[in-house]
Amino acid sequence: MRHFHQMYRPITATPFLRNASYGEYEPCAALKPYIRCFWGSRHPYRQKLTERPEKTIVIPDTCMDIIFTVDFTNNCIAGRFCGINDSSFISELKSGGERVVSVFAVRFYPWSAGLFAEDSLQGSKNGFFPLDCHFSKLRREIAPFLFELTDMTERVEAVQKILIRHIFLKEEHPAVRNAMAEILLKRGNVKIGGLTDNTSVGRRQLERIFNVYTGVSPKQLSAMIRCQYLWRDILYSPKFDVQDAVYRYGYTDQSHLLREFKRFHASPIPEARAYALAQRAGEAFPG
Repeated sequence: MRHFHQMYRPITATPFLRNASYGEYEPCAALKPYIRCFWGSRHPYRQKLTERPEKTIVIPDTCMDIIFTVDFTNNCIAGRFCGINDSSFISELKSGGERVVSVFAVRFYPWSAGLFAEDSLQGSKNGFFPLDCHFSKLRREIAPFLFELTDMTERVEAVQKILIRHIFLKEEHPAVRNAMAEILLKRGNVKIGGLTDNTSVGRRQLERIFNVYTGVSPKQLSAMIRCQYLWRDILYSPKFDVQDAVYRYGYTDQSHLLREFKRFHASPIPEARAYALAQRAGEAFPG
């Protein structure tokens, strides 16, 4: 798994978004195979009371997050774990009144969150849980820093030391490692039968192991990873062509590709791309 991050860089619906409450920060070299990024607010900021909640589209980026919200006004910290989502949804941030807050979060790759969790991630798909459900040790070690260190770069430096100590507390499963290698090598265009050939376990056993380590089945994860590769091409390829993408990623035809994309993004390609670019320009949520 040490080189998987060089093959796969999942992105959100708004990869260009940067504002007072959101920025992404690269992990150190030792953590790059396990941590997609750290994210949150650079400094504490004043959250104002507004009539309309702040809305963000969340797509299946195949990652899992542990998120801390630090409320300096009320002197409290809330922590939650977000499992892998297999469908898009709209996240609404409702203001509970004016207060000074900051956000600090760790975004894990699909193959790595299970290595830091204290128990099985089965049943975590599409779920939001208190951190004590799966990451109580990390919560206890990380939370005390978050009032003392308010700058994001200082927090990242401190938390990285904690995460490095936790990397090898739980061994990776060879079946997960071998199946993930095949999925990434073929950019999500795999047959489950081929995965079992490369892992030396049966289909049902492989599904059980994947559910423990990722919360989803190999088939579900493969479909999302294929759409992530497609999404990167849509945003970053200057000459993106749907027909080329059909061939490159093994979709049956153009209709199949468009249906799969809309299933995961809840909007057609032109709208999803326009929304991502609008966030770079700082435009408001559509509608």
